[in-house]
Amino acid sequence: MVLQGQRQALPGLLLELGCLPLAEREILLGTSRSAMVPLAILVAAMGATALGLAPVPVAFFAAALAMVILKVIPLSEIYRAVDGPILVMLAALIPVSDTLRTTGASEVIAGWLGTAADGLPAYGALTLILVTAMAVTPFLNNAATVLVMAPIAASFAAGLGYKPDAFLMAVAIGAGSDFLTPIGHQCNTLVMGPGGYRFSDYPRLGLPLSIIIIVVSIPMLLLVWPVQ
Repeated sequence: MVLQGQRQALPGLLLELGCLPLAEREILLGTSRSAMVPLAILVAAMGATALGLAPVPVAFFAAALAMVILKVIPLSEIYRAVDGPILVMLAALIPVSDTLRTTGASEVIAGWLGTAADGLPAYGALTLILVTAMAVTPFLNNAATVLVMAPIAASFAAGLGYKPDAFLMAVAIGAGSDFLTPIGHQCNTLVMGPGGYRFSDYPRLGLPLSIIIIVVSIPMLLLVWPVQ
């Protein structure tokens, strides 16, 4: 919730409303800016990706650059918005992602999963894949997790004599359900700085939410995509 008011009056108002201030940010409310130019840039970026003219990172980086060149966002405002700790954290995790893909760790994970799934029923094997995808996605981004885990899940299902559809969907759900860390999904990362969150804040709510995802997803996957 964003509150606008005089700096001297806000602390008392927050106490009266029972609100907890997470982080102070300078927000220029009421500043007149044209909405048509950024809207046109967004439409162009989305159109370029939809038509296959440019990959998503290139198209949206070009859109951000166009916002600066056309002075939609002042350069000084962009510099103030750069969050140094987040950039350092993401840069430190890039080698971890590459290492998992290039050292054969994904194949090792598949072997472990096959051993662990011996004797498990269908719902147990499906839960294992979903939990593994949730565990891997903090170290890779969600797209990379799908690329790494999808072949593993398909081979895993075939080895157990199951249809792969539910297992592939479990990978997709698990890859997009990182609520335990600020690094597994870009939305988690974006709110870390403005929200004033710490790394340890995420699992407090993320763990119960992850359990709910597992409890709801497994029966629905087996219902919609039967494994046999």
